[in-house]
Amino acid sequence: MERPYTILSCATSVDGRIDDTGPERLRLSNEADFAEVDELRAGCDAILVGAGTLRADDPRLLVRSPMLRERRRGQGRTENLIKAVITRTGDIDPTARLFSTGDAGALVYTGGDGLALAKERLDARPSQDPPAEAVDAGDPPTAEAVLADLAARGVERLVVEGGGHVHTMFLTSGMADELRLAVAPFFIGDEGAPRFVMPGAYPYSPETPMSLVEARSLGGVAVLRYCLKGRS
Repeated sequence: MERPYTILSCATSVDGRIDDTGPERLRLSNEADFAEVDELRAGCDAILVGAGTLRADDPRLLVRSPMLRERRRGQGRTENLIKAVITRTGDIDPTARLFSTGDAGALVYTGGDGLALAKERLDARPSQDPPAEAVDAGDPPTAEAVLADLAARGVERLVVEGGGHVHTMFLTSGMADELRLAVAPFFIGDEGAPRFVMPGAYPYSPETPMSLVEARSLGGVAVLRYCLKGRS
């Protein structure tokens, strides 16, 4: 199947949590890591999150650095990436910042009854917002369908930024090429805190492990990069 080179990017605690249960978003990384992730985004064509991340964080998913945006313009690209969201239900907030910012538009991947609901929600957005489209990716949506559609749109590199259900989908399906983990030097220790991944049948076992291609310290955060498909 033709598909984009797919990079999963996530910051976790040592015990694999991506947030705590407090009302404010927990900072798991530092400015040096944020800058590297911004560079990673700038080198990709599209960025993808799940509906849970959209509801919890209301992210903009933009390239933060003016220099990196200028570099993209010089390459004949949009300043920012195509934004993509996966949702089973199609229940998205049309006022979310993801849909009102950027210059490359957004895609909502859903299926079944969720497709009509997502279209209805997107139609309610202000006319001046960047374009957004609901796309049938199966019922339930699959990583294979999402990647096939992105490839058809000319996307060659995709970065996936969570949350746990989306990372699990891509890892269990074997549809990811690279995993970048930033591990904070502390524990959350709360059973109710959201996880990096969920239980599932992963192809990366003790017999067939991922390949660690990089491990380094970045201001006290451990950055680990794994190759998942034999392509580093």
